[in-house]
Amino acid sequence: MTVLLLAACGENYEEKKRISRQERLRLQREDSLALKIAVLPTLDCLPLAVAKEYHLFDTLGADVRLKRFKAQMDCDTALMRGRVEGSVSDLVRTERMKDKGLALDYVTATAAYWQLITNRTARIRDLKQLDDKMMAMTRYSVTDMLSDWAIDSAKLEEKRVFKVQVNDVSIRLRMLQNNEMDAAWLTEPQALEARLGKHKVVADSRKKDWNMGVIAFRQKGMNDKHRQKQLTVFKKAYNMACDSIKRYGVRHYADLAVKYCGAQADRKDSLPKDMQFPHLTLPREKDIEQARKWLKK
Repeated sequence: MTVLLLAACGENYEEKKRISRQERLRLQREDSLALKIAVLPTLDCLPLAVAKEYHLFDTLGADVRLKRFKAQMDCDTALMRGRVEGSVSDLVRTERMKDKGLALDYVTATAAYWQLITNRTARIRDLKQLDDKMMAMTRYSVTDMLSDWAIDSAKLEEKRVFKVQVNDVSIRLRMLQNNEMDAAWLTEPQALEARLGKHKVVADSRKKDWNMGVIAFRQKGMNDKHRQKQLTVFKKAYNMACDSIKRYGVRHYADLAVKYCGAQADRKDSLPKDMQFPHLTLPREKDIEQARKWLKK
């Protein structure tokens, strides 16, 4: 009886392993066929979160999956290695990837903007006071370009302002809050959290009229009928989500901003009312040219 019992257990274990292996292969196949988009915990990703959580992609007949990362560099890596088909990014990063040989198509500009926020204990009130201070940013990104603009406009020596690479957007905020950084470039909702903490805004990308947020897709593998249908669904669902945000307001989707976009649960009522989410709109040529100009420099 003991031998029979052990034999039955052995067969059971092997059967579970076989089923588990089949299940993993099935899930891997489904994931490979899905349209995957790399997203960050930032508020410019809210239309994607709305479309996903309210099943707009599913209803329109496409399997679209959001792959969540904490840093732009990780999104770039996933895009370059083909682990995702599209990514939320900025024009400096995407133009640099194109320079490195990755063929990309822009689907839309996004609502992203960036603010340079200084630590309240540093008592920095204008850009000239950044001399001998540390500023958190990401290399080869819009925040790197904005850092150079801030240094140049204040007529500071480049070597006198320390640009510190902090890729994780949440860590960048915490370093500012914990007095480990004098200043940091932040987008929403991390910028909101810093402002509510009485840290001071000394620069805003909107005042430069630079619209650098973008969603880009790889060209490779996107030409077959299956991918084209998914892309069509993505575009329609994105516009529907933008319409819904416009109608009900950002704060109506505060729970999704917490779940997907890095907003704090106790700050939901403070989410920016004036943040606009327009329909799919291609990036402006002057913004693309600005990114290219800085990269050449």
